[in-house]
Amino acid sequence: MCEVGTRPPLAAERGEPPGGAAAAAERCRDMGEQPIFTTRAHVFQIDPSTKKNWVPASKQAVTVSYFYDSTRNSYRIISVDGAKVIINSTITPNMTFTKTSQKFGQWADSRANTVFGLGFPSEQQLTKFAEKFQEVKEAAKLARDRSQEKIETSSNHSQESGRETPSSTRASSVNGTDDEKASHGGSAEAHLKSENDKLKIALAQSSSNVKKWETELQSLRESNARLSTALQESAASIEHWKKQFSACKEENDQLRGKIEELEEQCNEINKEKERNAQLSRRLQELETELQDKELELEELRKQGEIIPELMSECESVSEQLQAAEKKNKDLEEKVRTLRTEVEENKHRQTNLKTELKNFLDVLDGKIDELHDFRQGLSKLGVDN
Repeated sequence: MCEVGTRPPLAAERGEPPGGAAAAAERCRDMGEQPIFTTRAHVFQIDPSTKKNWVPASKQAVTVSYFYDSTRNSYRIISVDGAKVIINSTITPNMTFTKTSQKFGQWADSRANTVFGLGFPSEQQLTKFAEKFQEVKEAAKLARDRSQEKIETSSNHSQESGRETPSSTRASSVNGTDDEKASHGGSAEAHLKSENDKLKIALAQSSSNVKKWETELQSLRESNARLSTALQESAASIEHWKKQFSACKEENDQLRGKIEELEEQCNEINKEKERNAQLSRRLQELETELQDKELELEELRKQGEIIPELMSECESVSEQLQAAEKKNKDLEEKVRTLRTEVEENKHRQTNLKTELKNFLDVLDGKIDELHDFRQGLSKLGVDN
């Protein structure tokens, strides 16, 4: 930034291309304008079709400067993006700079028939720009008042000169010689003509100013009408968001009911886990019993090998062995069945966990959307 009395950096010092903001500032100085305050911001303009959406006027932050024209005693806000002039706004006493957020401000320019918006990197820069806007606005008002006083003073002076000139001419014609009469008469006429010319110029300027003020008044009326329309649209938007909020609330209630259903399913899953644990314990018991039967079978085999005289009993032992093997097969088949049930229960439990996790993720997303929606409503309420 640069304040009054500081030299603005050249284009080469800022790394800007020729013909950019620095060149525009040089052109303004050549025309009698001097920069009094400079900052950087993102420039926006109101959408002319909707009158409520912002359209970026620059792709990145650009230089925005206040300029003072000493010849016209006027102030302008100028911003250039490359070779394109994106802001050329003459400040009038009727303008107002409004802070709409901590880093964003706007003002309406009736002459340009648009609304400019500036986004600043920090709240401090926005505050400085707003203070400078108010200062320049007061200076423009003071300059306008002084101009009106000069016009009125010039008009009064011309009228007084017009009234005094005939008497002085008459006095000269009575008391002076013929040469003095001619000299005084010509001087009075020239002075009167000069004053009349000045008065005509002042009246023309006054008429021009009246037309200009009438144009500004009409623009302000149109701007007020657009702002009223925007306010009505904002109220309609608020009603729409209220309906959306009610719909989201109903959806939230439905999701809560779904959560209760899932909690019940989780309880069923816990019961299923208990049944699986019982089946696992039963499976271990059956495996232990199978090992005991295998040991018993092994002992019977040893007895069949060691005692040849018990051949008569071998058939019964064989029958017992066959029965035991058949029972062993039955037990193995039962074990496989139990293992299959355990795997199915585990798979079912995994599916239920996955479904529960997906639902919780969807629920978190909906809750985040509801939170963002509440923040949007809060922000909209603050803006209004």
